[in-house]
Amino acid sequence: METFDLAVIGGGFTGAAAAIQAARDGLSVILCEATNALGGAASLNLVNPFMPYCTERDGKRLVLSAGLFTEITENIIALSDEIEGKTKYAHLPMSTFNEEYVKIVLNRMCLSAGVKLLFHARLTDVEAEGGKINAVTLATRSGNLRLAARYFIDATGDAELTYKAGFSTRLGRDEDHLCQPMTLCFRVANVDKEKFAAARRTVQEKYKELRAAGKIKNIREDVLWFPTTVDSIIHFNTTRIVKRDPTNAFDVTAAECEAREQVLEFIKFLREYAPGCENAVLISTALSIGARESRMIDGEYLLTKEDLLAFRKFDDGIAACNYDIDIHNPEGSGTSHYYFPKGEYYTIPYRCLVPKGSVNLLVAGRCISCTHEAQASCRCIPTVTTLGQAAGAAAAVAAKSGTTVSDADVKTIRANLTAAGAFF
Repeated sequence: METFDLAVIGGGFTGAAAAIQAARDGLSVILCEATNALGGAASLNLVNPFMPYCTERDGKRLVLSAGLFTEITENIIALSDEIEGKTKYAHLPMSTFNEEYVKIVLNRMCLSAGVKLLFHARLTDVEAEGGKINAVTLATRSGNLRLAARYFIDATGDAELTYKAGFSTRLGRDEDHLCQPMTLCFRVANVDKEKFAAARRTVQEKYKELRAAGKIKNIREDVLWFPTTVDSIIHFNTTRIVKRDPTNAFDVTAAECEAREQVLEFIKFLREYAPGCENAVLISTALSIGARESRMIDGEYLLTKEDLLAFRKFDDGIAACNYDIDIHNPEGSGTSHYYFPKGEYYTIPYRCLVPKGSVNLLVAGRCISCTHEAQASCRCIPTVTTLGQAAGAAAAVAAKSGTTVSDADVKTIRANLTAAGAFF
């Protein structure tokens, strides 16, 4: 059985950032991913573009998701320039991107940092006692693999490692445990993008008219779409599946089936009613339906909506965010927003990454310790990348000092993150 200083479970932006930072800080690191590529929501769920991660102060742009996220996006731009030449999407702050470049960039960054990668490795069992994880078992192409490490980072998005280790977690909002809707993203080709964009208002009005008449079953209230880096292809984030548990295998299966029917319904709508889409063709749906919210850990601090509205800056802050409190109705139609004033942001405390009673486990990503409302803001890719980087830095500090994750020196963690270009 091979032993590492750190095992990171989950290879999305969060897990990749955690692994890169910890390896650069001198740890032996293995990064285990259940699918065939790094990138998580961007690669697996076709989540695109990056949501806003900047604000403005004193007339200057302030990048909140700095550090490794900035490095990743710069590398994506460089690869895009190398392959395609400069495009209108290749600039910072970056939003729309090619997820195939993401996979390659994250591979390169992990490998150059000395991270050992393991794809097609799904977590099946955890050996834990007294708040300490000793080993995990992963189902792989080679059979079951038992893996030991001094420290672990849960970057699964669903707090899967935390849950299997016996730590306390919560599901969705407190009153009924419903989560924000799941969405299956999809791509449509043969679209005249300029014509379609010019008819945006008409398309929205027609969609709402048909929904009100019962001719469209999708309960989402409007059409949510984004451009892609390919001129004739449009990205849609507009299916909506509610009242399903993203951690329940049968619920997720039902959600996938229902969402694909919504996709077909929408393609028919586009071809009949959307200018520029007369010859539209469905070319892909995401490999897996995307979950905005599922389990969240019970950590040493619970980040709340009140913290966000107060733009609270914590003494142990390790990441910054000002993405709006963006809540897609867990029960049906409607999406609510609270947008932060220009120049304002909040920070996320290190304690939100530490499960109560944990000896050697840290958690990063959308499943940190926060309320339903707070999670609606800090769940997006730029922010969770910074949380991953912070977890990796913290694991390195704990490992070098031989402490528990709770006792890791926060001043040193923050100093190391600042040296790595992070902002908080």
